Amino acid sequence: MPKLEELLDTVPVQQITGETNLFIQDICLDSREVSAGSLFVAIPGSTQDGHQYIPAAIAAGSKTIVCEREPETILPGITYVYVKNASQALGIIASNFYQNPSKKLKLVAVTGTSGKTSTVHLLHGLFRQLGYGTGILSTIHNKINDQIFPSTLTTPNSIDINKSLAQMVAAGCTYCFMEASSHAIIQNRLAGLDLTGAIFLNISHDHLDYHLTFDEYIKAKKRLFDELPATAFALYNTDDKRGKIMIQNTLATTYSLAMRNPADFTAQLLANTWQGLELRIGGQNVWFQLLGSFNTYNLLTAYAVASLLQQPSQDILVALSAIKPILGRFQHLRTPKKLDIIIDYAHKPEALEKVLLAIHQIRKMASQKGKIITIVGCGGNRDVQKRPMMAKIGYKLSDQLILTSDNPRYEDPKMIIEAMKQGLTQAQQLKTLSIIDRPEAIRVAYQMSQPGDIILIAGKGHENYQEIAGTKYPMSDEEIVTKLISAE
Repeated sequence: MPKLEELLDTVPVQQITGETNLFIQDICLDSREVSAGSLFVAIPGSTQDGHQYIPAAIAAGSKTIVCEREPETILPGITYVYVKNASQALGIIASNFYQNPSKKLKLVAVTGTSGKTSTVHLLHGLFRQLGYGTGILSTIHNKINDQIFPSTLTTPNSIDINKSLAQMVAAGCTYCFMEASSHAIIQNRLAGLDLTGAIFLNISHDHLDYHLTFDEYIKAKKRLFDELPATAFALYNTDDKRGKIMIQNTLATTYSLAMRNPADFTAQLLANTWQGLELRIGGQNVWFQLLGSFNTYNLLTAYAVASLLQQPSQDILVALSAIKPILGRFQHLRTPKKLDIIIDYAHKPEALEKVLLAIHQIRKMASQKGKIITIVGCGGNRDVQKRPMMAKIGYKLSDQLILTSDNPRYEDPKMIIEAMKQGLTQAQQLKTLSIIDRPEAIRVAYQMSQPGDIILIAGKGHENYQEIAGTKYPMSDEEIVTKLISAE
């Protein structure tokens, strides 16, 4: 059990009142989780301020408080550690508590509006096949080697990150690949971590409910690279016009990747089918099992990262070619009715456009004449600006658009759909179906389809629930489709 003075190593402390020769049992952000020996960190948030829960934490047994300002009541026998930025201090304290696990493996962070999950899962599968102990922290789930753990956030808080990394080290992992969301970067959840490298995939309209402007969203992503040490590498997509902005101020060694421009790592798409992709990469023509042209970037990124981590090119390509499609990411189902059904997590305008364009490309290569039927919704209590954009893209790139519920959360799903329809003309609205019940929307699309048609079910991907008014009800797009197929 570490002492407080050990946990404060390298923390920029402004003042300490009280004893530091104290044993710390655990670190808590939630006063309801505090017990005797807990260190409570009071973090100001957008909706709640941890400082107001300091009395509750002390009442529950905490004798050590980390905070940004002096509480209204100073109690004897309590140690108060004052810091300028509590969330940043938490990251360093959590790293020290778990004996700095990020220094004991190679930790690579992946950021971008889309492709983070696919990329970290590709890298995990690749390095497992190369024989390494490998972990991931991702939206779908976390993994320590081949053991799966549930995930609640794209990027966990600093305590959970370091706890997971420590478990990975104990399990013999030498690599970890993690998604780094813009929220996590701004909230200092990566503070105290020793990153081997960071990757920028792309950036487009998303999370403006949190960042408010696109410029602030860009700054959030850029901060990951601004804070990289000189010992790290920074890999960026130069096909994205903001790729170079990301690495302008970084101390890290920079490398570029691209499909359309000169770069350190490049690839060429040779074939795009329902069976997979063929790429010219690393000087060879290689067949991959992943579907959708957008996955060319994810595959190229995985190849580039493995190369920068000193893995042999031939070994990388062989391992990547064996990796199967990721759950809920351009997941393809072929029905006896000869329908092609795609289940995808695309819940942002650019992601939806990429998926639909990939479907068009495959359809063209296969000389497929059927219709494209798109089912899509938008989540409640999230960025409202993207709602009309989603409907506009869905209508433009589909033969039939069906608007439905995603995770309405605390909003009226009917009002969310009405907001989406604002992206359509009156004539387009008349041609668009609105079906609030998501399972019913999928059934209608299936029943109205003909052999050769393609159905895209977008927005939820791997999720096996629908969140309504604070409750997560069981619901899986894949299960609904599977039942429809079995009933044929």
